[in-house]
Amino acid sequence: MASRVLLAAALLCACVGAGEGREAAAGASALRSRAATDPNTEVKFDFTPFLIQYRSGRVQRLMGTRVVPPSLDARTGVASRDVVVDRATGLAVRLYRPTRSPRARGGRLPVLLYFHGGAFVVESAFDPVYHAYLNALTAKAGVVAVSVNYRLAPEHPLPAAYDDSWAALQWVLRNVHHGGDPWLAKRGDASRLFVAGDSAGGNIAHNLAMRLGQQQQQQHGLDAGGGARMTTIKGVALLDPYFLGRYVDPWAQRAWGFICAGRYGMDHPYVNPAALPAAAWRRLATARVLMTVSDQDRLGPFQRAYVDALRGSEWPGQAQLYETPGEGHCYFLNYLASPKAAMHMATLAAFINAT
Repeated sequence: MASRVLLAAALLCACVGAGEGREAAAGASALRSRAATDPNTEVKFDFTPFLIQYRSGRVQRLMGTRVVPPSLDARTGVASRDVVVDRATGLAVRLYRPTRSPRARGGRLPVLLYFHGGAFVVESAFDPVYHAYLNALTAKAGVVAVSVNYRLAPEHPLPAAYDDSWAALQWVLRNVHHGGDPWLAKRGDASRLFVAGDSAGGNIAHNLAMRLGQQQQQQHGLDAGGGARMTTIKGVALLDPYFLGRYVDPWAQRAWGFICAGRYGMDHPYVNPAALPAAAWRRLATARVLMTVSDQDRLGPFQRAYVDALRGSEWPGQAQLYETPGEGHCYFLNYLASPKAAMHMATLAAFINAT
Protein backbone atom coordinates (compact mmCIF):
# COMPACT_ATOMS: atom_id res chain seq x y z
CA MET A 1 0.00 0.00 0.00
CA ALA A 2 1.61 3.23 -1.14
CA SER A 3 1.87 5.85 1.56
CA ARG A 4 0.40 9.33 1.23
CA VAL A 5 2.18 10.48 4.36
CA LEU A 6 5.53 11.33 2.78
CA LEU A 7 3.80 13.58 0.25
CA ALA A 8 1.73 15.22 2.97
CA ALA A 9 4.74 15.69 5.22
CA ALA A 10 6.46 17.79 2.58
CA LEU A 11 3.80 20.44 3.17
CA LEU A 12 2.54 20.24 6.74
CA CYS A 13 3.27 16.67 7.80
CA ALA A 14 -0.30 15.65 8.67
CA CYS A 15 -1.00 11.97 9.26
CA VAL A 16 -3.10 10.39 6.61
CA GLY A 17 -3.86 6.97 5.26
CA ALA A 18 -2.39 5.27 2.24
CA GLY A 19 -3.53 5.53 -1.34
CA GLU A 20 -4.37 8.16 -3.82
CA GLY A 21 -2.28 11.22 -2.85
CA ARG A 22 -0.38 11.63 -6.12
CA GLU A 23 -3.46 11.08 -8.22
CA ALA A 24 -5.40 13.58 -6.11
CA ALA A 25 -2.67 16.19 -6.46
CA ALA A 26 -2.60 15.73 -10.24
CA GLY A 27 -6.37 16.07 -10.36
CA ALA A 28 -6.16 19.21 -8.26
CA SER A 29 -3.73 20.76 -10.75
CA ALA A 30 -6.12 20.01 -13.58
CA LEU A 31 -8.95 21.63 -11.66
CA ARG A 32 -6.91 24.73 -11.00
CA SER A 33 -6.09 25.07 -14.67
CA ARG A 34 -9.81 25.18 -15.47
CA ALA A 35 -10.63 27.70 -12.76
CA ALA A 36 -12.08 30.97 -14.02
CA THR A 37 -14.08 33.72 -12.40
CA ASP A 38 -16.82 31.34 -11.34
CA PRO A 39 -16.65 31.37 -7.51
CA ASN A 40 -17.31 27.63 -7.54
CA THR A 41 -14.11 27.03 -9.52
CA GLU A 42 -11.91 29.99 -8.54
CA VAL A 43 -9.44 28.85 -5.90
CA LYS A 44 -9.36 30.74 -2.62
CA PHE A 45 -6.86 28.52 -0.79
CA ASP A 46 -4.91 25.61 -2.25
CA PHE A 47 -4.03 23.18 0.54
CA THR A 48 -2.90 20.36 -1.75
CA PRO A 49 -2.65 17.43 -1.13
CA PHE A 50 -5.33 17.81 1.52
CA LEU A 51 -8.02 20.05 0.06
CA ILE A 52 -8.90 23.04 -2.09
CA GLN A 53 -11.23 25.80 -0.93
CA TYR A 54 -13.01 27.86 -3.58
CA ARG A 55 -14.21 31.45 -3.48
CA SER A 56 -17.79 30.30 -3.03
CA GLY A 57 -16.79 28.55 0.18
CA ARG A 58 -17.02 25.11 -1.39
CA VAL A 59 -14.40 22.70 -0.06
CA GLN A 60 -13.07 19.82 -2.11
CA ARG A 61 -11.20 17.28 -0.02
CA LEU A 62 -8.58 15.39 -2.00
CA MET A 63 -7.89 12.66 0.53
CA GLY A 64 -9.07 11.20 3.81
CA THR A 65 -12.71 10.82 2.80
CA ARG A 66 -13.01 7.04 2.79
CA VAL A 67 -14.89 5.38 5.64
CA VAL A 68 -15.42 1.83 6.86
CA PRO A 69 -18.15 0.62 9.20
CA PRO A 70 -17.51 -0.64 12.72
CA SER A 71 -16.95 -4.37 12.90
CA LEU A 72 -15.67 -7.40 14.73
CA ASP A 73 -12.13 -7.61 13.42
CA ALA A 74 -11.25 -11.22 12.71
CA ARG A 75 -7.49 -10.68 12.91
CA THR A 76 -7.36 -8.94 16.30
CA GLY A 77 -10.65 -10.01 17.86
CA VAL A 78 -11.48 -6.36 18.54
CA ALA A 79 -15.10 -5.20 18.34
CA SER A 80 -16.06 -1.64 17.46
CA ARG A 81 -19.21 0.47 17.27
CA ASP A 82 -20.14 4.10 16.68
CA VAL A 83 -21.87 6.46 19.10
CA VAL A 84 -23.15 10.00 18.51
CA VAL A 85 -22.02 12.16 21.42
CA ASP A 86 -23.57 15.50 20.44
CA ARG A 87 -26.19 15.69 17.70
CA ALA A 88 -26.02 19.49 17.65
CA THR A 89 -22.35 19.57 16.61
CA GLY A 90 -22.19 16.15 14.96
CA LEU A 91 -19.55 14.95 17.41
CA ALA A 92 -19.26 11.16 17.28
CA VAL A 93 -16.84 8.50 18.48
CA ARG A 94 -15.90 5.00 17.47
CA LEU A 95 -15.40 2.70 20.47
CA TYR A 96 -13.13 -0.34 20.45
CA ARG A 97 -12.87 -3.19 22.94
CA PRO A 98 -11.00 -6.50 22.89
CA THR A 99 -13.17 -9.63 22.88
CA ARG A 100 -10.30 -11.99 23.62
CA SER A 101 -8.87 -12.16 27.12
CA PRO A 102 -6.65 -9.08 27.58
CA ARG A 103 -4.91 -8.04 30.74
CA ALA A 104 -7.57 -6.68 33.09
CA ARG A 105 -7.45 -5.26 36.60
CA GLY A 106 -10.59 -6.26 38.42
CA GLY A 107 -12.21 -6.96 35.07
CA ARG A 108 -11.56 -3.42 33.90
CA LEU A 109 -9.23 -2.03 31.24
CA PRO A 110 -7.42 1.28 30.68
CA VAL A 111 -9.41 3.83 28.70
CA LEU A 112 -7.67 5.44 25.74
CA LEU A 113 -9.09 8.64 24.25
CA TYR A 114 -7.59 8.92 20.76
CA PHE A 115 -7.49 11.76 18.20
CA HIS A 116 -6.69 11.15 14.54
CA GLY A 117 -4.38 13.30 12.43
CA GLY A 118 -4.93 15.06 9.12
CA ALA A 119 -3.74 18.68 9.47
CA PHE A 120 -7.05 19.52 11.19
CA VAL A 121 -8.71 19.46 7.75
CA VAL A 122 -9.00 15.84 6.54
CA GLU A 123 -9.44 12.28 7.81
CA SER A 124 -11.91 10.90 10.32
CA ALA A 125 -12.23 8.35 13.08
CA PHE A 126 -13.89 6.10 10.49
CA ASP A 127 -11.03 6.09 7.98
CA PRO A 128 -9.84 2.56 7.08
CA VAL A 129 -6.25 3.33 8.09
CA TYR A 130 -7.29 4.60 11.51
CA HIS A 131 -9.76 1.76 11.92
CA ALA A 132 -6.98 -0.78 11.31
CA TYR A 133 -4.59 1.10 13.61
CA LEU A 134 -7.07 1.31 16.50
CA ASN A 135 -7.97 -2.37 16.11
CA ALA A 136 -4.30 -3.29 16.40
CA LEU A 137 -3.59 -0.87 19.25
CA THR A 138 -6.65 -1.95 21.24
CA ALA A 139 -5.55 -5.57 21.01
CA LYS A 140 -1.89 -4.86 21.75
CA ALA A 141 -2.44 -2.51 24.70
CA GLY A 142 -5.57 -4.18 26.08
CA VAL A 143 -7.67 -1.02 26.30
CA VAL A 144 -11.13 0.32 25.70
CA ALA A 145 -10.39 2.91 23.02
CA VAL A 146 -12.51 5.92 22.10
CA SER A 147 -11.55 7.38 18.72
CA VAL A 148 -12.97 10.88 18.33
CA ASN A 149 -14.48 12.18 15.09
CA TYR A 150 -13.97 15.88 15.72
CA ARG A 151 -15.02 18.74 13.42
CA LEU A 152 -12.64 19.81 10.67
CA ALA A 153 -11.45 23.15 9.32
CA PRO A 154 -12.10 25.22 7.29
CA GLU A 155 -15.83 24.70 7.83
CA HIS A 156 -15.12 24.55 11.55
CA PRO A 157 -11.81 26.29 12.23
CA LEU A 158 -10.02 25.97 15.51
CA PRO A 159 -10.95 25.98 18.35
CA ALA A 160 -13.81 23.69 17.18
CA ALA A 161 -11.64 20.55 17.35
CA TYR A 162 -10.41 21.55 20.80
CA ASP A 163 -13.98 22.06 21.99
CA ASP A 164 -14.95 18.66 20.59
CA SER A 165 -12.06 17.02 22.45
CA TRP A 166 -13.30 18.55 25.70
CA ALA A 167 -16.85 17.35 25.04
CA ALA A 168 -15.54 13.87 24.24
CA LEU A 169 -13.54 13.76 27.48
CA GLN A 170 -16.58 14.76 29.52
CA TRP A 171 -18.69 12.14 27.75
CA VAL A 172 -16.13 9.42 28.54
CA LEU A 173 -15.95 10.44 32.19
CA ARG A 174 -19.72 10.50 32.61
CA ASN A 175 -20.04 7.04 31.14
CA VAL A 176 -17.16 5.52 33.08
CA HIS A 177 -18.25 7.00 36.41
CA HIS A 178 -22.04 7.06 36.15
CA GLY A 179 -22.92 4.43 33.58
CA GLY A 180 -24.64 4.77 30.26
CA ASP A 181 -22.43 3.30 27.59
CA PRO A 182 -22.01 -0.37 28.53
CA TRP A 183 -18.46 -0.77 27.24
CA LEU A 184 -17.16 2.15 29.27
CA ALA A 185 -19.38 1.57 32.32
CA LYS A 186 -18.60 -2.15 32.63
CA ARG A 187 -15.05 -2.39 31.26
CA GLY A 188 -13.44 1.04 31.57
CA ASP A 189 -11.09 1.92 34.45
CA ALA A 190 -11.38 5.63 35.24
CA SER A 191 -8.14 5.52 37.22
CA ARG A 192 -6.25 4.55 34.05
CA LEU A 193 -7.30 7.20 31.56
CA PHE A 194 -4.89 7.93 28.71
CA VAL A 195 -5.05 10.52 25.96
CA ALA A 196 -3.21 10.11 22.67
CA GLY A 197 -3.15 11.32 19.11
CA ASP A 198 -1.00 11.53 16.00
CA SER A 199 -0.03 14.69 14.13
CA ALA A 200 -2.94 17.14 14.50
CA GLY A 201 -4.42 14.66 16.96
CA GLY A 202 -1.28 14.90 19.08
CA ASN A 203 -1.71 18.66 19.13
CA ILE A 204 -5.30 18.17 20.28
CA ALA A 205 -4.25 15.70 22.98
CA HIS A 206 -1.70 18.14 24.41
CA ASN A 207 -4.13 21.05 24.41
CA LEU A 208 -6.83 18.93 26.02
CA ALA A 209 -4.49 18.06 28.90
CA MET A 210 -3.58 21.73 29.29
CA ARG A 211 -7.24 22.76 29.32
CA LEU A 212 -8.05 20.16 31.94
CA GLY A 213 -5.22 21.37 34.15
CA GLN A 214 -6.32 24.96 33.77
CA GLN A 215 -9.86 24.03 34.77
CA GLN A 216 -8.54 22.21 37.83
CA GLN A 217 -6.47 25.21 38.87
CA GLN A 218 -9.36 27.64 38.47
CA GLN A 219 -12.10 25.59 40.06
CA HIS A 220 -11.77 23.39 43.10
CA GLY A 221 -13.99 20.58 44.21
CA LEU A 222 -16.05 18.13 42.22
CA ASP A 223 -17.62 19.04 38.91
CA ALA A 224 -21.30 18.19 39.25
CA GLY A 225 -21.65 18.37 35.48
CA GLY A 226 -19.36 15.44 34.75
CA GLY A 227 -16.44 15.12 37.15
CA ALA A 228 -13.81 16.37 34.69
CA ARG A 229 -12.26 18.94 37.05
CA MET A 230 -10.86 16.33 39.42
CA THR A 231 -9.82 13.94 36.68
CA THR A 232 -6.27 12.68 36.44
CA ILE A 233 -4.96 11.69 33.03
CA LYS A 234 -2.60 8.80 33.64
CA GLY A 235 -0.54 9.57 30.57
CA VAL A 236 -0.49 11.61 27.36
CA ALA A 237 1.03 10.10 24.22
CA LEU A 238 1.99 12.53 21.46
CA LEU A 239 2.72 10.61 18.27
CA ASP A 240 4.64 12.79 15.80
CA PRO A 241 2.47 15.73 16.89
CA TYR A 242 1.72 18.84 14.84
CA PHE A 243 3.63 21.65 16.54
CA LEU A 244 5.29 24.63 14.88
CA GLY A 245 7.24 27.67 16.01
CA ARG A 246 7.77 31.31 15.24
CA TYR A 247 10.40 30.73 12.57
CA VAL A 248 8.66 28.60 9.97
CA ASP A 249 8.33 29.23 6.25
CA PRO A 250 5.54 31.51 4.97
CA TRP A 251 3.57 28.57 3.59
CA ALA A 252 3.36 26.90 7.01
CA GLN A 253 2.24 30.21 8.51
CA ARG A 254 -0.50 30.61 5.90
CA ALA A 255 -1.64 27.04 6.45
CA TRP A 256 -1.90 27.54 10.22
CA GLY A 257 -3.83 30.76 9.62
CA PHE A 258 -6.20 28.82 7.36
CA ILE A 259 -6.72 26.12 9.99
CA CYS A 260 -7.57 28.60 12.74
CA ALA A 261 -9.15 31.31 10.55
CA GLY A 262 -6.42 33.73 11.59
CA ARG A 263 -7.37 33.64 15.26
CA TYR A 264 -4.01 32.50 16.65
CA GLY A 265 -0.50 33.58 15.68
CA MET A 266 2.61 31.46 15.42
CA ASP A 267 3.54 32.24 19.04
CA HIS A 268 0.23 30.99 20.38
CA PRO A 269 0.65 28.01 22.74
CA TYR A 270 -1.91 26.05 20.72
CA VAL A 271 0.69 25.56 18.00
CA ASN A 272 3.91 26.58 19.75
CA PRO A 273 3.79 25.17 23.28
CA ALA A 274 7.59 25.26 23.55
CA ALA A 275 7.28 29.02 23.98
CA LEU A 276 5.30 28.62 27.21
CA PRO A 277 6.92 29.99 30.37
CA ALA A 278 8.22 27.35 32.76
CA ALA A 279 5.45 27.90 35.29
CA ALA A 280 2.67 27.45 32.72
CA TRP A 281 3.59 23.80 32.19
CA ARG A 282 2.26 23.02 35.67
CA ARG A 283 -1.19 23.07 34.04
CA LEU A 284 -0.41 19.90 32.07
CA ALA A 285 -2.82 17.50 33.75
CA THR A 286 -0.74 14.35 33.69
CA ALA A 287 2.38 13.00 35.35
CA ARG A 288 3.67 11.16 32.25
CA VAL A 289 4.19 12.15 28.62
CA LEU A 290 5.38 10.01 25.73
CA MET A 291 6.67 11.89 22.68
CA THR A 292 7.45 9.95 19.50
CA VAL A 293 9.54 11.52 16.74
CA SER A 294 10.22 10.11 13.29
CA ASP A 295 13.75 10.95 12.22
CA GLN A 296 12.78 12.33 8.78
CA ASP A 297 9.77 14.29 10.00
CA ARG A 298 10.16 18.01 9.26
CA LEU A 299 8.20 18.67 12.44
CA GLY A 300 10.88 16.88 14.46
CA PRO A 301 12.68 20.02 15.71
CA PHE A 302 9.43 21.37 17.17
CA GLN A 303 8.63 18.01 18.76
CA ARG A 304 12.06 17.80 20.39
CA ALA A 305 11.76 21.43 21.52
CA TYR A 306 8.51 20.45 23.26
CA VAL A 307 10.31 17.75 25.26
CA ASP A 308 13.18 20.09 26.12
CA ALA A 309 10.75 22.77 27.29
CA LEU A 310 8.76 20.27 29.31
CA ARG A 311 11.82 18.83 31.02
CA GLY A 312 13.12 22.31 31.80
CA SER A 313 9.82 23.56 33.17
CA GLU A 314 8.14 23.43 36.57
CA TRP A 315 6.03 20.45 35.51
CA PRO A 316 6.83 17.67 38.01
CA GLY A 317 6.21 14.68 35.72
CA GLN A 318 8.33 12.42 33.52
CA ALA A 319 8.73 12.90 29.77
CA GLN A 320 9.81 9.99 27.56
CA LEU A 321 11.21 10.58 24.07
CA TYR A 322 11.07 7.74 21.54
CA GLU A 323 12.72 8.29 18.16
CA THR A 324 12.54 6.15 15.03
CA PRO A 325 15.48 6.50 12.61
CA GLY A 326 15.01 6.69 8.87
CA GLU A 327 11.25 7.19 8.82
CA GLY A 328 8.90 10.02 7.90
CA HIS A 329 5.93 11.59 9.59
CA CYS A 330 3.52 9.04 11.10
CA TYR A 331 4.96 6.15 9.10
CA PHE A 332 3.55 3.76 11.70
CA LEU A 333 -0.03 4.24 10.48
CA ASN A 334 0.62 2.85 7.03
CA TYR A 335 2.97 -0.04 7.71
CA LEU A 336 1.53 -1.81 10.73
CA ALA A 337 3.37 -5.05 9.98
CA SER A 338 6.83 -3.46 9.67
CA PRO A 339 9.33 -4.05 12.49
CA LYS A 340 9.67 -0.33 13.21
CA ALA A 341 5.91 0.20 13.36
CA ALA A 342 5.60 -2.85 15.62
CA MET A 343 8.21 -1.40 17.97
CA HIS A 344 6.45 1.95 17.93
CA MET A 345 3.16 0.33 18.92
CA ALA A 346 4.89 -1.83 21.54
CA THR A 347 6.36 1.34 23.07
CA LEU A 348 2.94 2.96 23.21
CA ALA A 349 1.38 -0.18 24.69
CA ALA A 350 4.11 -0.39 27.34
CA PHE A 351 3.56 3.28 28.19
CA ILE A 352 -0.11 2.58 28.77
CA ASN A 353 0.45 -0.58 30.81
CA ALA A 354 3.36 0.61 32.93
CA THR A 355 2.62 0.26 36.63
